[in-house]
Amino acid sequence: MLKLISAVMDIIPTEVLRIIDVNLNRVSEGLRVLEDIARLALNDPSLSQQLKNMRHQLVETNQSFQQQLIQARDAEYDIGQNMVAPGQEKPKELSVVVIANARRVQQSLRTIEELAKTKPLASKMDAERFKQSRFELYSIERGLLSRLFRRDKLENIRGLYAIIDTQALRGRNYIEVARQLIDGGTRIIQLRDKISTKPELLVIAQQLKGLCSKHQVLFIVNDYLDLALASDADGLHLGQHDLPIRVARRLLPIDKLIGSSTNTVDQAIAAAASGADYIAVGAMYTTTSKEKPIIVGPDRLRQIRQAVALPLVAIGGITKDNAVEVINAGANSVAVISSLLQAESPQAAARQIVSQIEALDEPIN
Repeated sequence: MLKLISAVMDIIPTEVLRIIDVNLNRVSEGLRVLEDIARLALNDPSLSQQLKNMRHQLVETNQSFQQQLIQARDAEYDIGQNMVAPGQEKPKELSVVVIANARRVQQSLRTIEELAKTKPLASKMDAERFKQSRFELYSIERGLLSRLFRRDKLENIRGLYAIIDTQALRGRNYIEVARQLIDGGTRIIQLRDKISTKPELLVIAQQLKGLCSKHQVLFIVNDYLDLALASDADGLHLGQHDLPIRVARRLLPIDKLIGSSTNTVDQAIAAAASGADYIAVGAMYTTTSKEKPIIVGPDRLRQIRQAVALPLVAIGGITKDNAVEVINAGANSVAVISSLLQAESPQAAARQIVSQIEALDEPIN
């Protein structure tokens, strides 16, 4: 008699099984959508692997329990198939798809977590596993959205990347020089200054940001996170001895880019793993813009191109005479200082480099 009572108490009601089944299906389907976005839209192996592992771990159940779930399924008469949420029929941005599917999975995980605590299911399901996965997905969702919000900016990491070093300007007006560079076809402008005070630099950064925004050109601040934040720059560029990339990523808004200067393959791989959006490689050639530069040349650029999938910016001694060489070696963009700022006409100097790069994309008749 006691065994019979115990067996009856262990029977899981059909409606509970249906709730578990539908939520496990939502989890699997939602995670698969997020996984495909990470893998195919963002080309992010780390996030896609995390999502794949989570999907497999969460939907795994023992065969007997899986049979119970399928037996309880009643898709034909499920009223949910005819229910449409407000706005569901409208076209969506990819970011909206990420948010919708992440919420779908998170809500389903919470439902399963609560039911897994009930007496009939406690011996079959681990409520803590679903709780931990829910919190892990919060971080993954942020990572996906962060990458998506920066994707449009990353498309501009190509062509000419002009660095305005206030020392190299030699008294020229930085706004006038920047305007000429933009007119010459520059896609990115970086502000680099090692000597001015922060209040002086903030004024410069704000004015450059306004000019760049007007012309749909990216504005990057070198080294200084506080200036990047205060000027609403499009991104921050960091060297090997600056603020760690992971720290900067936590402090910057999720739509801001982070670039990293590297001169070895290991540094480039580490930068990519830490959350950099693009990698600068140099010095390509002898340069006067940096004291005691490490010359790595185009061969190192080729090695890094094989090791990482991020956009690469070649830097160091680049002129109109060698820009094509580094593009052919794997660079998406070339960062230039002296050849632009010391030219009689920064606009003409920029146009010469841009024209040579653009000629590489022209079809051969």
